[in-house]
Amino acid sequence: MLMRTIQSNLLIEAKELGVNISASAENGISQAIAEERKTRWLKENHSALSSSNLFVEENGLPLSKYRVF
Repeated sequence: MLMRTIQSNLLIEAKELGVNISASAENGISQAIAEERKTRWLKENHSALSSSNLFVEENGLPLSKYRVF
């Protein structure tokens, strides 16, 4: 696991500006987790997504004749 420390100049500026460091860190970590989950999901499901897209390219959307818009 990669461990890093927060740059001291960022901490100083955040404190000067009244930024809630803990909340900001939690938000950043949450966003990083969501992005990593998305990346892994897309990688794990690449073949299924490609197959589905190919089907639509070759055959059109299923049930498209019933679309009213």
